Amino acid sequence: MRDTAKAHGKLPLPALVALAMAAFITVLTEALPAGVLPAMSEDLGVSESAAGQAVTVYALGTAAAAIPLTAATAGWRRKKLLLAGVAGFAVANTVTAVSPWYPLTMAGRCLAGVAAGVVWALLVGYARGISPAALRGKAIALVMAGIPAALSLGVPAGTFLGGLLGWRAAFWAMTGLAVVLTGWIVAVVPDRPGARGPAGRIPLARTLRVPGVAAVLWVTLIWVLAHTVLYTYIAAFLERLGAGERIDVVLLVFGVASLLSIWITGAYIDRRPRALVLSAALLFAVAVAVLAVRAGSTPLLYAAVALWGLGWGGAPTLLQTAAAVAGGDAADTAQAMLVTLWNAAMAAGGIAGGLLLTHGGAGSLPWTALLLALPVLALVTTARRAAFPAAAVALTTTEGETVTARG
Repeated sequence: MRDTAKAHGKLPLPALVALAMAAFITVLTEALPAGVLPAMSEDLGVSESAAGQAVTVYALGTAAAAIPLTAATAGWRRKKLLLAGVAGFAVANTVTAVSPWYPLTMAGRCLAGVAAGVVWALLVGYARGISPAALRGKAIALVMAGIPAALSLGVPAGTFLGGLLGWRAAFWAMTGLAVVLTGWIVAVVPDRPGARGPAGRIPLARTLRVPGVAAVLWVTLIWVLAHTVLYTYIAAFLERLGAGERIDVVLLVFGVASLLSIWITGAYIDRRPRALVLSAALLFAVAVAVLAVRAGSTPLLYAAVALWGLGWGGAPTLLQTAAAVAGGDAADTAQAMLVTLWNAAMAAGGIAGGLLLTHGGAGSLPWTALLLALPVLALVTTARRAAFPAAAVALTTTEGETVTARG
């Protein structure tokens, strides 16, 4: 399929929505066990904490696979690689749906994480490559909208389906979505070439020396850790406040605010990337500070959760865009490193949050998130030249295209 939308200066909406659906499936596959955990643990004959490791194993599979698979598949045609990743989700969710044994279920979850490592490292570069240079920020924001959509709509829907038809039906539904998406990709997503020659290798050390890349990666690691420590155990935190029965409303407020954040990010990322990153980090810090100090007030609780969603919803788009632009001709490597650190931080956040919950109580979670938010703010504020700059300059990719950078 010819990339006619790019040639005419328009966003290729059907293709970008297909990429957004890939992001949706990736996040929903990861988060779905949280919504069906009691039934899943009972059916597999393990404790809820053991069943909960389905999320950790997924994140570890993604973290372990992103860099080596990006290196091994650097020369592949992009459409072929995307289809392979989506097929991986179909197989992994089918294994999870039919498995009667806990070890096999964990193996399926690990395979799903590996597929996610492939897809996450691919999406941003794909969206940029099929979109006009002046609209690449909007293209990435549209694709990343799959993340809050999965959390605010997909997880509740999957949980409802699991309660109605059993938890395995929810994973069968995920398989069905992956199969439908495969046909969608074949029909509407234009192909892209892989990297050619030496550019296809993964020069990790050289990428880390590229100005701005290390700062973006540090911000990603700390910010995701801060978010995950609190978000993973938000139900326990609300129980401490006597608001456990409002978990669905709280998550809805967070999800709607995240979707609004994605819309704002898409509208301004091509013109005000630095202002967006600073605002997002500040909103996140203010939100967790309010939760730490005054979360007992119901209006302040909802206000803080809304600010949290506004700060966090656009963060994946902002950070992945920053990594791609700062990376320059090593953008694919920078993306793979970001995906690895993102998922390592998610796994570490789940473990650290559990330890904090056990030894410090639920009240320690927002304080820890606030403590981590401070260096994020400091790094974003000081890394203003290469990592999170504001004005536009031209760069050339490994494919010989001119892209928009900020400097």
